[in-house]
Amino acid sequence: MAMTITLKNIPDDIYNSLKSAAEAHHRSLNSEVIACLERVLLPARISNEAHLEQARQIRDELKGRKFKSADIRKATGQGRP
Repeated sequence: MAMTITLKNIPDDIYNSLKSAAEAHHRSLNSEVIACLERVLLPARISNEAHLEQARQIRDELKGRKFKSADIRKATGQGRP
């Protein structure tokens, strides 16, 4: 069942971004908000088979390469605060 909500006090920059995105995607402002919420709250679920295939591709790309423990620690720490 579809429900109705009202959003108040939307900051101008968010409103303008939503409006621009709606125009770019040829949607109404309401449809764009729903699409944004779906993207964030209902992320696409990947099947087990697709996940395994991605892992196999990565493994195949790394065949023959050797990694040192220090390199692995450095890589896993990258991008973390």
